[in-house]
Amino acid sequence: MPDTIVPDKTGNPAPLGLMGFGMTTVLLNLHNAGFIALDTMILSMGIFYGGLAQIIAGIMEWKKGNTFACTAFTSYGMFWLSLVALIALPHAGLGLAGPSGYSIPAYLAAWGVFTLVLFFGTLRLNRALQVVFATLTILFFMLAAGDAFGNAAIGKAAGWVGLFCGASAIYTGLAQVLNEVNGKTVWPLGPVARG
Repeated sequence: MPDTIVPDKTGNPAPLGLMGFGMTTVLLNLHNAGFIALDTMILSMGIFYGGLAQIIAGIMEWKKGNTFACTAFTSYGMFWLSLVALIALPHAGLGLAGPSGYSIPAYLAAWGVFTLVLFFGTLRLNRALQVVFATLTILFFMLAAGDAFGNAAIGKAAGWVGLFCGASAIYTGLAQVLNEVNGKTVWPLGPVARG
């Protein structure tokens, strides 16, 4: 008996993941750049849009057989959930008093290394994703350095990098939506020639 092939009629989950990442990154970096306080608005976005929406997008990408996007969205969804936990749990009296010493710089640097490796994966995808992952790599290492050295100026500069990174993810997500709806390139993503 021949195999039955069922066509994939599911939607593209990447815009959801990119928007969840981008909007939450913009809001957190408005704080890092010194414009707004770190409050429940940012933490809620970190849990629900940056966290859960990206995990859902990652699971949907897994179903489509896209290992890169599955790994990226699920991992960054977990990043947002773990970041909120690092901020909120000590205030709730759960666990230790909170991160100390070089624990947060190590956490941020580990995410920077992970992002750098994923950046190399984007070299076969498109220019828009290359910008997102390149600026996110820089952002993580700047935040790690600012925290390690107690340098508020580096942290504030990182906020500006983060605003650009988040905006580039929003652009990339919305470009995919608009291009698909219109059946043509409305907002270019900068396709990469595969050789």
